[in-house]
Amino acid sequence: MDGIADILSRKDFDLPPEVRAIKEYIRRHYDHEVQVTLQPRTIIIAARSSALIGTLRLNAPSLQKAALTDKKLVFRVR
Repeated sequence: MDGIADILSRKDFDLPPEVRAIKEYIRRHYDHEVQVTLQPRTIIIAARSSALIGTLRLNAPSLQKAALTDKKLVFRVR
């Protein structure tokens, strides 16, 4: 039986490519940090600023293109 250390040593903790691309796009264009949650059919993007979320919502096609994804983008203010 594997111990917890063995299991965790084999786990890949790297960010998925879509999440990394979205975070880098927002950091480069808007100089803000966001929380990105990846789900099977959606990507949830959350930020503290409602103005940023509104702007991101308008630029959703650019975000999808940058992330190379067809998943639905959902925007939330946290």
